[in-house]
Amino acid sequence: MNVVSGARMKVATKAFPENRINGGDAAVLMLQEFGVKHIFGVCGDTSLPFYDSLKCIDHDMAHILARDERCAAYMADVYARITGKVGVVEGPSGAGATYMVPGIAEAQGTTIPVLAITSDTPVVGRDKYVLTECDQERLFRPFTKYTRVVEAAECVPQAFRAAFTAMTTGTPGTAHIGLPYDVLKSELDSTNIWADKAMGQYPSRPQQPGSAQIEEAAELILKSKKPIIITGGGTLHARAHVQLIELAEFIGAPIGTTISAKGTIAETHDLALGTIGTNGSTDGARDAIRESDLVIYIGCRVGSVTSEKGTNPVSGEKPIIHIDIDPLCIGANYQTDIGLVGHASLTLDALNDEIARQADAKLETGWGRDVVRRAKEQRHERFMQWAESDDIPIYAERIVAEMQKTLPSDALVVSDPGTPTPYLCAFFETQNAGRSFIFHRFHGGLGFSLPGVVGAHYAAPDRKIVGIMGDGSFGFSSGELETIARLNLPVTLIVINNSCFGWIKAGQHQSYGSRYFGVDFSSLDHAGVAAAYGFKTWKVEDPSDLNRSLSQAIESDGPTLVEIMTRPLDQMDVPVTAFLG
Repeated sequence: MNVVSGARMKVATKAFPENRINGGDAAVLMLQEFGVKHIFGVCGDTSLPFYDSLKCIDHDMAHILARDERCAAYMADVYARITGKVGVVEGPSGAGATYMVPGIAEAQGTTIPVLAITSDTPVVGRDKYVLTECDQERLFRPFTKYTRVVEAAECVPQAFRAAFTAMTTGTPGTAHIGLPYDVLKSELDSTNIWADKAMGQYPSRPQQPGSAQIEEAAELILKSKKPIIITGGGTLHARAHVQLIELAEFIGAPIGTTISAKGTIAETHDLALGTIGTNGSTDGARDAIRESDLVIYIGCRVGSVTSEKGTNPVSGEKPIIHIDIDPLCIGANYQTDIGLVGHASLTLDALNDEIARQADAKLETGWGRDVVRRAKEQRHERFMQWAESDDIPIYAERIVAEMQKTLPSDALVVSDPGTPTPYLCAFFETQNAGRSFIFHRFHGGLGFSLPGVVGAHYAAPDRKIVGIMGDGSFGFSSGELETIARLNLPVTLIVINNSCFGWIKAGQHQSYGSRYFGVDFSSLDHAGVAAAYGFKTWKVEDPSDLNRSLSQAIESDGPTLVEIMTRPLDQMDVPVTAFLG
């Protein structure tokens, strides 16, 4: 097995005399037992025994070398979202562990199972000021469901079993295992290597509400005349979009999606309301929530963005049903009439069966389709104000319009926070139901999409992968251009260049009298930087060149980057309520 550049090369199987293996071997074998196929990581001194085991054991895992641990964690995060399997990131002690934390924190906040494996300084060197020593358990504890620095080789298999169980059962999340250098080299009995392979995917061991709760929810839904469904990323994680659409079609309810759930329902569907909340929504979608007489939340926390800071709806003004795998989020922000704790797929199956049992026929009230039609007309009118504009600098709406024309219908888009998010959420119309967009939405750190396309490619190698980011985001993770070029990945990057941290500048424009401070930087030649790494590149200043440039980039076999010179957010009509006063 060659661990360089993600390539596979068979080598002689490492001999294990008298069933004795070392801690590094145990880590590799346990990953294989859980069905891991890809590991994203960065090398380091303390990781040498682990790397030697990866090299010498005959296995079918590929190691993808990244340029920093934060980006490697983002790769593992995106990979896990698409595959439904645990993502794995590894790195060394000291700075390697600390760099990894932001990516693990994002995955934990988004309930994505990512395993962080760090090597560590030797146990025998504790409290001796060994270079790179830190308390890794305390470092990772706030951002994981399980963290353990293993102090004996015999405990390595059990730590992996506990970590995978924690990550994939209940509310999915992250885990961390620290492997000290001397533990990696110490021996243990190979008979301890075993695993429940079901723990390699999520959610494992799913639960569903009791029949009495399901019956109560069905009764409330059937009494409603204007029900609305608002779904979050949890529905996509559970692969429950088919059951969700079945429910909506039976009761005639429009489906509004949070940012994380964009694409759950094809937005060409006559019940697809589009994005709701403060970011990326439009007036028609907001009006639909106000008009409804029952809100059914599915797979979302109903936080500040989704609820428009608790103003739409206002708690107590209408009945609420909330379905989620995490019991803590149900009733956290709203007076909730019925809370259903369970896996979205199982819960919706049961709810659909019960509604069909209680109802004589589909509830064709007509309200859902009418309110969606009105919302789409309003959104289209708003979009077309700028979607065909030939103005320079280029409007964001024009970029979305050209992406809509050029991207394959099954393209998978990884988007950074900031400029791309509200426009894609509001105006890009997905053609298929299921995972087509990935947004970085919990901590919202910049620099997610550029490394994210690497994880997306290995998760879905047959789909076109597109990463879109602002120039501020590009600066956070541009080192991964080398990773993409080295692996010759057929991905396309789109860089929105407005020479500033546009989101913050828009806030200063809206709320602080345009008193700009600390938000502007130079206009870097991003296409030139990518070309130096070996990308095919295009730089677009005239909107008439957008279609040709995007088409050529998307149709190319290797890595491509399109840089688009656009106006900053403070000079555009942004579909974000915070910017609208």
